[in-house]
Amino acid sequence: MALTLKKYQNDALAALDAFLVNARGQRTGEQMQAAFDAARREALGDSAPLLPYRSFSDEAPELPIACLRIPTGGGKTLMAAHAVERAARLYVGSATPLALWLVPSNAIRTQTLEALKTPGHPYREALLGYWPADRLTVLDIADCEQLRAQDFGGRAIVVVGTLQTLRVENTTGREVYAYKENFEPHFATVPDADFFERVGERDLVAQPYLGRGDLGKVKRSFANLLAWHRPIVIMDEAHNAQSSLSLDVLKRIRPACVIEWTATPAKDQNLLYHVSAQELKAAHMIKLPIVLAPHPNWRESVRDAVLTREVLAREATAEPDYVRPIVLFQADQQGNEATVEVLKAFLLDTLHIEERRIAVATGNQRELDGVNLFDRACTVDFVITVEALKEGWDCSFAYVFC
Repeated sequence: MALTLKKYQNDALAALDAFLVNARGQRTGEQMQAAFDAARREALGDSAPLLPYRSFSDEAPELPIACLRIPTGGGKTLMAAHAVERAARLYVGSATPLALWLVPSNAIRTQTLEALKTPGHPYREALLGYWPADRLTVLDIADCEQLRAQDFGGRAIVVVGTLQTLRVENTTGREVYAYKENFEPHFATVPDADFFERVGERDLVAQPYLGRGDLGKVKRSFANLLAWHRPIVIMDEAHNAQSSLSLDVLKRIRPACVIEWTATPAKDQNLLYHVSAQELKAAHMIKLPIVLAPHPNWRESVRDAVLTREVLAREATAEPDYVRPIVLFQADQQGNEATVEVLKAFLLDTLHIEERRIAVATGNQRELDGVNLFDRACTVDFVITVEALKEGWDCSFAYVFC
């Protein structure tokens, strides 16, 4: 189902449009600052405060990089889907762009990829509003070898991955940087260039099929393909990607432009447009009452969360649609008191929750992989996380947060 964009979403995207248009043909940091200032004035009025514009790098000050601040629940992913076409049309000048969509975690990667690929989902429908299904490819970065040479320039391509997949100092052994024989046809007509990563001694150890005669040869890698085709980079939860190593990653793949999305921007991000929580409320994006109940310790909080879910589950039986209220627990990091293991033990041993009703969703324990929480046969009522809650993991059955 295609969703009509809210006014604040259209306004934010209009600010992005203005920046991309103003940025075309600019070459220096000073010119990009002027393009940034002009876009902010156009979006916010002449009284918009002046903000410093941080160039992408000293080597590529002309590369546009802008951040849109959208509160949690404001539809960042839907807006980002629309932004791909706008960046392609208004800045890149391509009807068949390559977009690299980077997210902060595997949980959100799976969620985003599924939404962008599922017919009828609003995110998928947003893309289909610009490209028919037979001219659109959405895939996981792990499946990049499925891409054919003729796909580049012949289809719109959206590749979804995590920044961690790319963010390494030593690229040897990482699949995205590895030499792939399947990519030979992609490089058949690509001229040599200084920016390409080349086969080194460590690659000969990691990939035994390479010989000494391959030393110095341009790697047939997906990272080098990205560097050649210069993707539009969509950066979700971009406040996590402000380190020098993250910048080095982006330099390697030579993006055409970088569009950042976050609810909590870092102080040095190029904040182009800011949507307030009041605007979300006015647009009826926040519909349920929020009831906050503090507790003297974590055990009482957990016990109350379980009891609250039971009350809601009884009320849900009167709903015309199937609703199974789920509790999301945010456990402590290792070294603190209420870790994942301690929390799960408390649920099992003290509150006597059946283990089949509990799932742990962390970087190391991925018990929700392949689980459809909306299936009537699903038994999961309690999900234990550590980081997922703060990074935009969606679960519309989650009515209790602890």
